[in-house]
Amino acid sequence: MKFLIIIPAHNEENNLSFTLDSLQLQSFKDFKVVVVNDGSTDKTSEVIKKYTDNDSRFGTVNLEKSAHQPGSKVVNAFKNGLNTQDIKEFDIICKFDADIILSENYLKTIEESFQNNPKYGLIGGLLYVEKEDNWVYEGNSNKHHVRGPMKAYRKESFIEMGGLRETLGWDNIDSILLEHLGWKEVVIPELHVKLIKVKGADYTIKPADYYGRYFYFLGLNRFLAYIASSKEAMKSKSVSFFFKIIKSYENCRSQKLELKISKQERKIINDKRWKAFKKKWFNI
Repeated sequence: MKFLIIIPAHNEENNLSFTLDSLQLQSFKDFKVVVVNDGSTDKTSEVIKKYTDNDSRFGTVNLEKSAHQPGSKVVNAFKNGLNTQDIKEFDIICKFDADIILSENYLKTIEESFQNNPKYGLIGGLLYVEKEDNWVYEGNSNKHHVRGPMKAYRKESFIEMGGLRETLGWDNIDSILLEHLGWKEVVIPELHVKLIKVKGADYTIKPADYYGRYFYFLGLNRFLAYIASSKEAMKSKSVSFFFKIIKSYENCRSQKLELKISKQERKIINDKRWKAFKKKWFNI
């Protein structure tokens, strides 16, 4: 199976070489990498050139800087990279971040898992971050969800779900749609992926606004959005945080901001969330 790996990069001169080096060191060699330089103002382009000049498997796309909005920016860059390639030539489509380090057997393990399990649609490892000179599990998500920095899709599942949505919440929307279509999302726990920097550190959006927008663009109805908001407020032990999230969510509704998912897909997402809520709280 052949990999197409798309890596969006904006001002990653200090991190990108670690990611690309780890790809060059892979035991599995049949892959194509497209690094999408999304309006970088540092030396990211120079880092990319070192690889494109010396390894034919590496290519690049240069974009003007896009608006720095969580979710939509990175997917927009990803799509620009994807559009430069003939998807028919590949079997596995990857969206990787520009600040991760992969173990040498990462691609080989992913490829073998896809080969041996025809219903696997999305595979990844677990994210680890550096704390006090040790790499520890990030813990921001459950261990059955493939995180955004390291998505590997079977081409057929990627096409069937209509690709990635250019919106906040894209990396949860894909999981829900794939499951609805009968594909399995699989995390291989022994595959450790080192994350060099903390996600979201350079976002200017405030946490409450982020969650409100996230629940809106995920397509949640009011009831489920309010439940989700209360969960986040309980984590923060702040009643005011709940109302701030709700305010952000309702602002999005009142402005009728465009959703990147269809009515049918919104129904699928809400049904999935509702079933999970009933199972957790009512055991039904």
